[in-house]
Amino acid sequence: MADLNTEEDIERARTDPGFRQELLARNLERLLAALNTARKNGDERDPVCARQIREGVDLAVKLAGRLQKGPTAA
Repeated sequence: MADLNTEEDIERARTDPGFRQELLARNLERLLAALNTARKNGDERDPVCARQIREGVDLAVKLAGRLQKGPTAA
């Protein structure tokens, strides 16, 4: 993954609500792509794989909820 978040990105997200939204959106897209890959390549009958996919979906729902709230001050 070439587009990992840097410390500078995280620091900026703490003070810039618009950038924080952008960072959340990028991370949600990255997470959804990883979940799709796991779903295609993984064995959903494997309890470990199924648990990881469920955890990823839970995180995606949380990220989507934060995005829907819109930018807010830190």
